[in-house]
Amino acid sequence: MRGNGATATDVPVAQVREQILQVLQAWGMAPDLAGTTADLMAGTDLLGIDSHGISMLPAYEEKWRAGSLRLDARARIVRDGGASALIDGMGGLGYPVAAQAMHLAVDKALEHGVGAVSVCNSHHFGAAGIYARIAVERGVVGLVTSSANGVIMVPTRGAMPMLGTNPIAFGAPAAYNEPFLLDMATTTVAANKVKVYDFLDKPLPPGWAVDGEGAAVTGAAAAMEFIFKHPEGGLTPLGGTAAMSSHKGYGLAMMAQILGGTLSGSAFAARRAPTRRPGEPSSMSDSDDVGHFFLALNPDAFRAAGSFESDMDDLIDAMHDTPPANPVEPVLVAGEPEAAERARRLRQGIPIPAALAERLRGICERAGTPYLLGGA
Repeated sequence: MRGNGATATDVPVAQVREQILQVLQAWGMAPDLAGTTADLMAGTDLLGIDSHGISMLPAYEEKWRAGSLRLDARARIVRDGGASALIDGMGGLGYPVAAQAMHLAVDKALEHGVGAVSVCNSHHFGAAGIYARIAVERGVVGLVTSSANGVIMVPTRGAMPMLGTNPIAFGAPAAYNEPFLLDMATTTVAANKVKVYDFLDKPLPPGWAVDGEGAAVTGAAAAMEFIFKHPEGGLTPLGGTAAMSSHKGYGLAMMAQILGGTLSGSAFAARRAPTRRPGEPSSMSDSDDVGHFFLALNPDAFRAAGSFESDMDDLIDAMHDTPPANPVEPVLVAGEPEAAERARRLRQGIPIPAALAERLRGICERAGTPYLLGGA
């Protein structure tokens, strides 16, 4: 047990994975697709990214029951141009099609030097970084972006949100260091991070969320209302504050929208959302139609085999050798905090906050599956 504004129970990753698997299968997801999804969701929790792991099940249940998420969908390749491809997610949950697309991009990069795969008609795919990890584990450089089904970010000089927390992830392998793995939202913080603060009953740092007047919102529950239910207010762009929007963060969100959504022909949420009435069931043709983009680069196509990884080690070592501002806090590079947290959670388990456990118990009861995460 631990305290962080609320109690939490540490649960072995195998139990977390099994809980996700049983719920998804009870909802009608095919065993192979549910297995892939459970692997990726539990793997995300293992890295300490609690905002995008098992805590996503309540949102997925809501979408599934509303009819905008097809859990029986199986993706299909609709265009294949050698080094490029387009995959139709068929309105299903994004994890299986995203894993398929990243692996396909890597296959193409290993053959052609470069592989680029777009996905249309998909749904939320979790943390973008989990797919960049697929690339580096196979020895290539990976870039991942996605559009979003929510309208949360207020553009520079705007008065209402127009973009989602369109994520960007980038990974590059090294020889003996941990790979460089960047995983970021284009808002100051991902919306699902606010959800975790709500589960833990913790106040938000000022500047993450704003109300319709541009004033900071620090109550996590109130911020969730502005993010998901109000037409005004939302999250600030990366690098912005409650008082000043960031043009660069806004630009990054636009880039992710263009690569993740526009390139694949997926819907633009800000234009699509007004056509739906709250609570109205959706057909497959009225699915969230989220788009993703996966780029893989084979370093061996650009230079001598192994030399890229060697230079990556030199680059990372140079960062580590930087004199730290605080002697007890050494300089790190992207991916190292998650690697350390993964090692710790493999030993100690994944923390499940009490508020989340209560939500998951209800999901299991409605799905007719046992609750496997311990606790009274």
